[in-house]
Parts: sequence; C-alpha cells; structure tokens
Amino acid sequence: MPQKKDAPLRSDAQRNRERILEVAVVELTHAADAPLSAIAKKAGVGQGTFYRHFPSREALVMEIYRHEMRQVAESAAPLLESREPDRALREWMDRLARFAMTKAGLADAIRQATSAPGKPEKPAHAPVTEAAELLLRAAERAGTIRPGITAEDLFLAIGGLWTIDPRGDWQPRATRLLDLVMDALRVGAPGR
Repeated sequence: MPQKKDAPLRSDAQRNRERILEVAVVELTHAADAPLSAIAKKAGVGQGTFYRHFPSREALVMEIYRHEMRQVAESAAPLLESREPDRALREWMDRLARFAMTKAGLADAIRQATSAPGKPEKPAHAPVTEAAELLLRAAERAGTIRPGITAEDLFLAIGGLWTIDPRGDWQPRATRLLDLVMDALRVGAPGR
C-alpha cells in the first residue's frame, strides 16, 4: 500500500533516509557530481530504496540543505534550556559554523541543483534567523550582550565564516572569528 505524503516513515525507512543523508553530505562535499549509485552503495541501501527517498539529485541536495539548516535552527531552544543565554548563543554559533562549512562544501551541488530553469529554489533561511533572534533576545534580557543586536547584525558580523575553506583546517579559524564576534556582542552589555 502506498504511503501517504505526510505519513511518518517506518523506523527502518527513517534510518535508511538518515544514512543516505549522512553519506551524501560527505560525498557531495568532496565532489558535487558524485554518482548517486556510489552514495547509495556507501549508505548500504539499494537503488530502489535510494530513489524512493530521493527521486533526483536535486531532491537529495535540497533535502541535505534543509536537513542541516533545520538541525541548526532546532538546536537553539534546547541550548537555552541547559545553558546561560550567552553561552547558548556562542555554542549555537559553533553549530552555525559547521552548517556554513557544510553549505560551503556543497556550494557546487546546491548551485547545480538550483541554477537551471524550473529547478527548485533554495529554502528560506527563516528558521535559522528565528533561532538567532531567540538566542539574541534571551542574552539581551539576561544582560549578557549589548541591547539592540538583530539576527541580521549577527549574520553580517559572522559573514567571514563563508570565506573559510571547508576543505582545510577551518575549525580554529572559525573559533577565533566567533570568539571575536562574541566579545564584541558583550561590549556595552548592562550585566557586565
């Protein structure tokens, strides 16, 4: 019996889908034109299973992008529940950096998936922007960052992330950049 469009996947189907996404991130980051058959094989699934989840290269690439963006966005609230607001913001920025490196590594694949006429558009960044606003407002209320900083301000300040080569040793550079941004956010904070 065919599955309804919005019906949840069986647990084995969900595991297969997640495995495909994990392998695809690695493979497509290394080569935008990585064969889908190689991704299926490395994920340990057959061609039929692969194409049931992702009927085209574009569908796979866009789902990776959405999946990675969703993970970053959904991490904000749990971080706030378990950490002080400024620490939650700083940890979230690290997660955003990992997303940026994944996105940068996948840039060619994303460009190929979205550039031709009739191809899908890149998903909106609204969930990530909303997560940033949530963290910024919490840190502002706690008095640990200067008032009035917007998500747009934050993204402009950390824009250097998108210039770091994801194939190199990007983590130390990203850490220094984000520490610098965090220090700047704290200047003028009423609680400091």
